[in-house]
Amino acid sequence: SLLFFIKKGDSIFIERPLVSAQFLWNALYKYKACEYCLRALETAEENARRLSGIPGLNLPHPELCRVRPELHQACPQCQVMYCSSECRQAAADQYHKVLCLGPSHEDPDHPINKLKDAWRTMHYPPETSSIMLMARMVAAVKQGQLALLHSLFSEALYDDHLSRWFVPEGFRSLFALVGTNGQGIGTSSLSQWVHACDALELPAQQREQLDSFIDQLYKDIEKETGDFLNCEGSGLFMLQSSCNHSCIPNAEASFPDNNFLLHLSALSDISPGEEICISYLDCCQRDRSRHSRHKILRENYLFVCSCPKCVSQMDELDMTSEEEDEEEGEAEGETEGDEMEDEMTDV
Repeated sequence: SLLFFIKKGDSIFIERPLVSAQFLWNALYKYKACEYCLRALETAEENARRLSGIPGLNLPHPELCRVRPELHQACPQCQVMYCSSECRQAAADQYHKVLCLGPSHEDPDHPINKLKDAWRTMHYPPETSSIMLMARMVAAVKQGQLALLHSLFSEALYDDHLSRWFVPEGFRSLFALVGTNGQGIGTSSLSQWVHACDALELPAQQREQLDSFIDQLYKDIEKETGDFLNCEGSGLFMLQSSCNHSCIPNAEASFPDNNFLLHLSALSDISPGEEICISYLDCCQRDRSRHSRHKILRENYLFVCSCPKCVSQMDELDMTSEEEDEEEGEAEGETEGDEMEDEMTDV
């Protein structure tokens, strides 16, 4: 709860994750991200060319792209890429000494590569988590980072012994912790470039030309790539994970720095003493029926929502949005059938 007033649009806090990882299919499909902070590594132009399938595409205002390829560094042993020497060192200090595959990074028989492959066969896009998030937790503990993670794990695991995580019950506890508390992370150099273009002060004709170019670019990308625009992953955030869910949230998380730094911003004015709530559902899911929302939350987050919106809709029929759609479709079919019968009778 708050002890001070926050205005709509204000930043409530900025937080870095305890641990994060790019989704495995996302990485396999050449969405290039820093192995540590998930910063998009392609320039905006490279990103636009790949997503649109237009290899000769040139973006206007290339100076607005913030990606700095000259700072990128690879792990000398396994060649995974980082956006900077700082990220490479941070990864080495936290988990990468344990997880580095060295010259075996392309060996399909290496145990970690077999683990990644097995996870991909079980979890096709759209992805919501990664086995590597759990692997990095274990690696962090092996590298002496237990103090950093202990407070987050204390409720899920009854002791601090590493072996506890490898028996079935402990593994399920760790899996549930990741599944119910993981926060999706999305980064995009192209999105950053578009936001920078939107902020430019231009004469009306130039503004119209630029907006038209961007609109066409997104149409080309949608045709070529569909909805998968970002480097995507997930992370565990201490503060963010303490925010409860509401179907009418007063705050939302975003990643405007093109890396794993989470910005929590107010969606409405928040009064002193009012709870800060985020939504575990996306915009489309929040517009669905109460029963549909409860079904998603129960299956994915293991709780029943009692937010003001859900309480106000308690008298709704216990019907999912899909069932509602089917019922409407059947009703329309019956109406059309009646009309056809009438027409046939008239003839």
